[in-house]
Amino acid sequence: MTGTLTDVAGLQVGHVTRRGDGWLTGVTVVLPPPGTVGGVDVRGGGPGTHETDALDPRTLVPTVDAVVLTGGSAYGLVTAHGVQRFLAARGRGFRVGAAPGEVVPIVPAAAVFDLGRGGVFGHHPTEEMGFEAAAAATSEPVARGVVGAGTGAVVGGRWKGGVGTASARVALPAGGAVVAALAVVNAVGVPAGGPAERGPAAPLNTTLVVVATDAALDPAETSRTATAAHAGLARALDPVHTLADGDTVFALATGAVPLAGDRTARVGQLVELQRVAADGVRAAVLDGVASAEPVGDWPRFPG
Repeated sequence: MTGTLTDVAGLQVGHVTRRGDGWLTGVTVVLPPPGTVGGVDVRGGGPGTHETDALDPRTLVPTVDAVVLTGGSAYGLVTAHGVQRFLAARGRGFRVGAAPGEVVPIVPAAAVFDLGRGGVFGHHPTEEMGFEAAAAATSEPVARGVVGAGTGAVVGGRWKGGVGTASARVALPAGGAVVAALAVVNAVGVPAGGPAERGPAAPLNTTLVVVATDAALDPAETSRTATAAHAGLARALDPVHTLADGDTVFALATGAVPLAGDRTARVGQLVELQRVAADGVRAAVLDGVASAEPVGDWPRFPG
């Protein structure tokens, strides 16, 4: 266990970071193994998202091929197209024809607001940066701090934010499951209980999270895990889920570790797994703030 998202076997994470010459932004891509079930819960009042409706348990495709977290606000969502291009070239996606390349990769995405923080408003992530982030994905421990989608992140309007991650084990009859989280912390609020006050309100913000487990969850259970994981944001940040945040939690379940077949026992295991997921989100958020070095006008959060 490395304490990062890639402790869930089969997951890969890639970052692309742009700093200097007017740039302060980036992209983070999570590539799960084939067959991974996806879910999402959007709670913020100012979300920038792509294909989140595809993760509704009532829709056709239960699995996802990648999750993209990006800077650049709505402009940055074009990075999902680059990730789709990367996956399609490798035959990965929902099959819609008989030929190997006739697939549609399912790539939900969400963005944080960091426009202009590097000095040039128009320097935001591109489709090619999405492709590069997917190509850079690895199962090695995930880099933290001012990297990827956390490059231009700020908390409380005055302190540097960034990427954080955490992982833990959950005891299950089949031998135990891993639950891990990755957070891009770019929030209106500040770490709950911290000594620092918020600065002038930033125009738009957002904390993005990916929670992953190797437990075998169905689409409804995976979506419910995303919902439960929002409790970790509420424990870590004050305030949270504001009108100026686009707080979004994605959940991924690779299915390697079965849960109990008995409904009563299964519910108990899900409750425990979701409790650990919320704790992991809280830890990942605090890790993202603690790991972020000062950049420009944004110092490290005190404490």
